[in-house]
Amino acid sequence: MASPMRQKLLHIHLLGIVPYATAARLQERLVSRFLASKPPSNAPAPPPHIITAEFQPVYTCGRREIGTVAPQQQDFLRANGRAEFVEAMRGGQTTFHGPGQLVAYPIIDLRTHKLTPRSYVCLLEKSLIATCAKYSINAMTTENTGVWTTPDDKIAAIGVHMRRNVTSHGIGLNVSTDLWWFDRIVACGLEGKRTTNFAKQGVEGKSVDAVGRDFVQEIAERLQGVEGVERVEGDEVEELLET
Repeated sequence: MASPMRQKLLHIHLLGIVPYATAARLQERLVSRFLASKPPSNAPAPPPHIITAEFQPVYTCGRREIGTVAPQQQDFLRANGRAEFVEAMRGGQTTFHGPGQLVAYPIIDLRTHKLTPRSYVCLLEKSLIATCAKYSINAMTTENTGVWTTPDDKIAAIGVHMRRNVTSHGIGLNVSTDLWWFDRIVACGLEGKRTTNFAKQGVEGKSVDAVGRDFVQEIAERLQGVEGVERVEGDEVEELLET
């Protein structure tokens, strides 16, 4: 019997520092395409996608906090117009995204790649740890969500959403993020924990784009049925946003 055709992982990279809404809009369109291919439709399923981006400063809260963040706290988080505040459908609690941080949103069908929700989160964790290792950063998991350099120092946040086994949202990996932004919140609801980045771990001068390429490659190597990465950027992304 012939083996099933292996797919490329489509890596959609948003150039520059973009608003959260740009990635959210693209993500929703891709998720809609996956859902539209589900039975009873006979439409072919899209190939796996992953969006990478670097956001303008934004605090996002998870779905369990929607409607619970007081207006005064939202105003505080906006830091006199320096940041946005957005309610997101991902898991987890309030966190920060901004310049110097890699945000990656895989949009895949778990069943296509023979993954469970738990094994998918493990895949994200292992890919983050392997990416850090490429830069000689020793990272780990703990009893708390995310990836850490010590039990008290978090370098990457994980917050995902799944709808009919189609994933969205994903990870935020701190490369050169200004950690001041995290000092203004109890990041991910964990009291007494700190946030770190590549720079604080002694790895400076690395671009978010370069780290993003490494992370996407790690994801591709762990996704069953995937062989290689095809990068999409610039005008091709604009076409996706317009369709």
